[in-house]
Amino acid sequence: MLQQDYLMRMLIQFFQAVTRAMEEGNKRRPDEAAEALENAMSEAIDMDANVMLGLEPTSFASIASVSGTDPRVVEYLVRSLSLEATYLDEAGKGSIADLRRRQSDALADAFDIDRIDHEALPVEDLESQMRDMLRADGIEEADLER
Repeated sequence: MLQQDYLMRMLIQFFQAVTRAMEEGNKRRPDEAAEALENAMSEAIDMDANVMLGLEPTSFASIASVSGTDPRVVEYLVRSLSLEATYLDEAGKGSIADLRRRQSDALADAFDIDRIDHEALPVEDLESQMRDMLRADGIEEADLER
């Protein structure tokens, strides 16, 4: 029960951080949005963002799988990496954006999660998908407002 409560709190905090990052993106500040996402992902996987997100995709996925990252958290990470890639592209950082897309794909493959269609999925759909995932995990909209 305690572990479940901790996971729920972590998912709520992660989603709130992603929402704040999207607000930065909506304000046309893609650098800040990408940085906010990196910070959120760093907290979710309990590792330094500069170290973890600098890894090659297969190494990134391997470390996430052996570190005991909860598979439900991984689904959010896969989407967040794709979202960050969108913001990095907008900021003119295409090579880092490509790395994030490849990390997203490698992580999805390692945890047997469907890959994101990076080209066809608008930012708003990613947020909607994350909200649906939260509901499936038993987290309601009211919980997100706290």
